[in-house]
Formats: sequence, C-alpha cells, structure tokens
Amino acid sequence: MDADHRPAAPPRRHAPCFRVERRPGALTRPRPPACRDTRIRCGRGVLLGRRTRCAPQRLGARMAIEEREIGVNEVAIGMFVCRLDRPWTETPFPLQGFLVRDVSQLEALGACCSRVWIDIDRGTPDPRLTLQRLGRARPAQKEPLKPGESVLHREVYVDSATLEEETPVARLALDEASRLTARIVNDVQAGLALTPEEVRGAATSIVASVLRNADALFWANALREHDGYAYSHAINCSALAAAFGRHLGIPADILVNISSGALLLDIGKMRVPDEVIHHPGPLNPLSMARARRHVELGLQILEEAGERNPVIIEIVAGHHERADGSGYPLRRRGSDIPLYARMTAIIDSFDAMTSDRPYARALPRYDALQHLYEARDSLYHGELVEQFISCLGVYPTGSLVELNTGEVAAVMAQNPSRRLRPRIMLLTDPDKQLTPGFRPLDLMDMPMAGDVRIAIRRPLAAGEFGIDLAELYL
Repeated sequence: MDADHRPAAPPRRHAPCFRVERRPGALTRPRPPACRDTRIRCGRGVLLGRRTRCAPQRLGARMAIEEREIGVNEVAIGMFVCRLDRPWTETPFPLQGFLVRDVSQLEALGACCSRVWIDIDRGTPDPRLTLQRLGRARPAQKEPLKPGESVLHREVYVDSATLEEETPVARLALDEASRLTARIVNDVQAGLALTPEEVRGAATSIVASVLRNADALFWANALREHDGYAYSHAINCSALAAAFGRHLGIPADILVNISSGALLLDIGKMRVPDEVIHHPGPLNPLSMARARRHVELGLQILEEAGERNPVIIEIVAGHHERADGSGYPLRRRGSDIPLYARMTAIIDSFDAMTSDRPYARALPRYDALQHLYEARDSLYHGELVEQFISCLGVYPTGSLVELNTGEVAAVMAQNPSRRLRPRIMLLTDPDKQLTPGFRPLDLMDMPMAGDVRIAIRRPLAAGEFGIDLAELYL
C-alpha cells in the first residue's frame, strides 16, 4: 500500500471467552458440559429448544452455548444448522444437523425452508464469508452512531429507472463528470485556482444518475475506459459516496456535497512530486511525510478557491483519520472524526484496494470488502462498514465472478433480497473462451446448467483471464 493506504494488518478477532487452537481450515473450541436444563441436552447431540444455555466454563470469562432462530436468508457459511422449520426427512440434510460449508447448501436450504435454528457454539466462523451476515446489528458496537448524527433512513429512495433505461444515461453522466474532473485536475496542476462550480457540476451529474438507479451507474462505469488512477479514483469515490449516501438515506442536497468532497479527496496530490506519488515500493520516512502532506495541500487548494462548504472541508481533512487513532494528520479517533469523513475513509480505502497502482495489483472487490470488514471497529467505524457492504452487495456491480459451471460472468445488478444471486452477464464458456454473444442471466431465477443449479463459485480480480469489460463494448 502507499502512504495513504498502508494501515497495519487488521487484528485477529477471537472471542475472549474461547481458548482457540488453530489448525488448517478449522477453529476448535472446548466442548461444553451438559446443560443445566434437564429437559434439553447438548453435546454431540442436536440442541433442542429455542434458546438453551449451558453451564459456564472457567476460562476467565463466562461462556454460554446458544441456539438461535433466524431466517433462512441470514444463514452464512460456517454456521451449524441444528433444526429446521420442517421435518428433516422432507429435506436432503442429515438428521443430526450440519455445518454449512458451501453456497450449494445455502441454496438448498433456501429452496426448502423459511426459518432455521443454528447452534452458535458448533459453528466454525469463516472470516472470508462473514460478509453474508449483512444488515444484522451486532450485539454491541464499539463506537455506535450518535443519535444526533444518525443518517439512517432519513430518506427512502426508490429506483425511478430500470437498469436498461439508465445505463446509457449514466454513461453520459460519467462522461460529463470525467470531462469536468480532467479540467479540475489540469487546472490545479497548472497552478490555477479550483473552480467549485465545476466540482459541483461533476458531482451533480453523478448523484442524479445514482438516485435514478445506482446499479446502472456502476455498470456503466465498469464498461468505460479509464484515464489513469488519479482521474478514475476521483470519479469512483464520488460515485461510491453518492451510492453509499443514498443507501443511508441522506438527503439529496447533502449527497451532492458528499460526492463533491469525495471527488476532491486527493486533490492535494497534484502538489506532491510525482516520484513520491508514483513510487513503486515502500516509501522512506521523508517521502512518507511528503505524501501525507497532500491532506494539508488539499485544504490549501480549497481555501484558495474560496470553498467554504463544511462537508467538503471535513471530508478532505479527515478521510485518512482512523477510528483507532492511527490515521493522520491529527490522529483523531472514533466519534471525534466527522461522520462524512468516516464514510469517505471507507470509500477511499475500498477504491484504492480495487485499483491497480504502481505498488500493488487490484484486489477482487469481494476481498477488499473482507479487508474492510476485518478492520471494522479498529481502523473503520464498524456500523458504517457493515452498511457499506450492505450497499454494494457481496459481489458488487461491475465485478467479475467465476460460476460453478466454469464460466466467467460480470455482475450487472444486485438482488437485495438474495445477495449471492445477482443479475449477471455471461462472458465466457467453461474453458474461459469469450462467447460470440454475451447473455444476461438473473441468478434469482435459479437457472440450471444440465442438472446443476448455476451459482457463483468465487470472485475474480479485474482483468483476470485477460477479460477487460471496457474492451468488450457491451
């Protein structure tokens, strides 16, 4: 990572009440004693009852074994399903319960059940797949949103255009935003003053399209040629900020300000020497300090332009602050960091991780979301991270994925009720050869390939198998 995105590796998260032994592919825990409830026993057998607690073990903290009822759409890989809402004999699953290990089991559960019961203790948490627990509040947040600053559900936005209707409009909006962004960057590089009206013009085009249909803008953006990291990062962050703000229910007028601030996150880099910004390896302390000055330089550029909008200023000033106080320039922590700066810290890191840079190859978007999730409540605000993942989906629009048939597809749009089954565009055959005509497919329709139900096997990085969406002219 560069000077802007070189946080320490996220700390490993282990519940303090467990003595964890690591083995390849598994987490093992001490087996609990028999339950105090004489009617219900736990151990090797299946836990029965809606909520059962066992005697605590003396490991320095109380440990309780629980069985919980959840909706089938909340089941994640790594959970142990111990009861169903119908007889086991009417399903393909073993009577003693089972550990969910792959997507096919999730789909089979969804086909035959509405509610299930999970054994909390017998689950095997898989940190790569905790993304499937989106939208659920954790028992406690280390740094919850304050009541006065909560932005959730102020506005309820409904798509006013279909993906097909909005995609060509979104392309025009992105073209206009790109043209204005290029002018802004070129002016600053030439020593000219920033023009706030042009910034808002670019952001307004993006926000208007996102409010009509966010998937269309991200899909259109995936199909465009990009002019280099500085330009594409500005546009991407602006679009992500608009979509994230829409998801949180932020009013449209504030969305334009947030999107404008995101567009200008790195404007100060225009005054940092190229040999520092584009250095292909780790920076020495002096170069690191010079790179980090881009925040101060960005604020200077805003001041010279007469920009007084507090949202834009707080975003440029605070997007490298971190919840644990490890960020810069002021090492602010937690709720001392303004809300919109906390949002754009997540956005900035996500887009950096999913973009090719001189010192790092792009990560698959799925993996970048996982990095953010692992760093929740340490580097990033936990509730906002979860909302950001919920906004984009497990496989964000524009991502490449490999199917269980071997084919490669691009994600066109989300199905919010089933995050593992988005709308996709088939691009290759099972041998990874491009097909003559690309075929759209909605995985919500449970399509089949022979006797196999088509599902996503794994996420891919941009450009994997030599596939560049922008070159396919979809």
